[in-house]
Amino acid sequence: MSSLVLVARLVRADLRRHRVQGVLLLLAVAVATATLAVGVSLPGVSDSLYAQTRAATAGPDVVVLSGESGPAVAPALASLTEDPRVVAHRGPYRIVYGELSARDGVKSPVVVHAIDERPAAVERPVVTSGEWVRPGGLVLERGFATALEAGPGDRVTIAGRTYPVVGVAVTAATSIYPWAAQIGPGGGPSDYSGLAWLTTSDARALAEARDLKVTTAVDLKLRDPATADTFRDAHHELDAVRVNFHSWRFKAQQDMVILRNSQPILVLGGWLLDLLAVTGVAALAAGRTAEQTRRAGLLKAVGATPGVIATVLLTEYLVLAVAGNVLGLVAARLAMPAIASPTASRIGDVTLTGSAVVATAVLAVVVAVLSTLRPTLHALRTATVTALGAGVRRPRHRPWLTALSTLLPTPLLLGLRLTARRPGRAVLQACATAVTVITLIALLALQAQHDRGYGLNGSSALPNLRGEHDRQVLLAVTVLIVVLAVVNTLILTWTTAMDARLNLAIAQAVGATPGQVAAGLSVAQLLPAVSGALAGVPLGAFMNLLFSARNAVAPPAWGLFAVAAAAVVVTAALVALPARLAARRPVAPTLSAEAA
Repeated sequence: MSSLVLVARLVRADLRRHRVQGVLLLLAVAVATATLAVGVSLPGVSDSLYAQTRAATAGPDVVVLSGESGPAVAPALASLTEDPRVVAHRGPYRIVYGELSARDGVKSPVVVHAIDERPAAVERPVVTSGEWVRPGGLVLERGFATALEAGPGDRVTIAGRTYPVVGVAVTAATSIYPWAAQIGPGGGPSDYSGLAWLTTSDARALAEARDLKVTTAVDLKLRDPATADTFRDAHHELDAVRVNFHSWRFKAQQDMVILRNSQPILVLGGWLLDLLAVTGVAALAAGRTAEQTRRAGLLKAVGATPGVIATVLLTEYLVLAVAGNVLGLVAARLAMPAIASPTASRIGDVTLTGSAVVATAVLAVVVAVLSTLRPTLHALRTATVTALGAGVRRPRHRPWLTALSTLLPTPLLLGLRLTARRPGRAVLQACATAVTVITLIALLALQAQHDRGYGLNGSSALPNLRGEHDRQVLLAVTVLIVVLAVVNTLILTWTTAMDARLNLAIAQAVGATPGQVAAGLSVAQLLPAVSGALAGVPLGAFMNLLFSARNAVAPPAWGLFAVAAAAVVVTAALVALPARLAARRPVAPTLSAEAA
């Protein structure tokens, strides 16, 4: 039998014997992979969606706007079309600023672009539902329409005039909702606004009837889109008319503004989930150290080389990690459209970037190797005879520690001894608790921020899309971290109980009650949980200070310590049941099995 066939059969048999552990590893790696893949891919996916929308809509390479009024503005903008680098254009055209009212009294600032009924050479919005503009009819930009919950057949009011919504479309000539107003009505900073289209005659009538603010713009298609910045520099001063140049690169970068906080949340969340995945898998691997050591002894006894033994022990986890990586990438691909395009202002296919695939593949291998390296090395270094008779590791006898322990209550004594026997496991538990507290503090800090509506003076009834998107992403990451932390706590408690079953049986044999044993197991988990929670408070506050905006509102101090206290209380509740079940294990069979 070849080595590869032997390794495959041993790995398959081991996976069948430990299905629950395999599923836990698979899900842990999948969750961490999906979160990290989405975070790493966000910039590339956002740029890709803008590029696809720009190609589908014949988007302009440069949009030139002027907030000034007067007869000289339109001719000045029209002179730009005579530049030999310009191969096509649309306009000059009007942009009218007003306030739109929709159903249920929802109001929002709106910019109305005047546009022809027939497609132009530049800027041809793609209709996603309904039809294109016609006299008396209005088309809404899709991101704006989604926020308004409006579509074809609805009616909206702008400056006292009511229009039927005849269609919904997307464009690359403006930034995504709610940044359609690329320049304010007075030529200054833009306001949060939605975008709508009317025919040229309807836009003129709207502006003249209500004396609304109007700006003028022209869309330009260049022979070489890469020269957009040099084109701007060449026409910086245009016949004493103030103008603003917005290149296609600017709009692509602006699309990332709404995702600016989501990316670090997902990337950091992915790494924190990786840490929890390593914690859980390492606990599972540590719980199987004796079994793996005996298995290595059996393989050595039949002539297996150290290389074959290491391959057998590591391949099981590598197979599960790779499968979890594939599952996570599929989940990330499915979740990406909702995360990368929360305003529905762009169209196109969403794919994960190559860097995300490579990063998650490395992550999966690292999780598997870090989790199993120590047990594997221990198994390889153990002599064959010792490995075949591997049993419980006996602690060193320290007289001073024994004298000190006699002063402690029995539950605390058992808990301290269990913690001291496996300090690495205690560190893992502390890290898992600290990660959970850090994430909960981040969620608390985000909830403490003032909600800022989009609209004139922040009075719009439409939601704060950027803040809401950040909250949803952070909440999803927090839920995943809490779930993994809960699973890890249960795994660590049960692994500690199984590893210390002989010590606990001896303690019961000399007079410890099942209640004291259960309390001791709980103490062994609560001691690192308390230290991890206390460490998580300053770390969480530091990370909040590091990533928060300049005018961010800090959460109250009592809230930070309340999160830490809640983490300890939940840990105590989680470990109570497995500790009680382990304490009720019969003493005689355990002592007899170990004696045999």
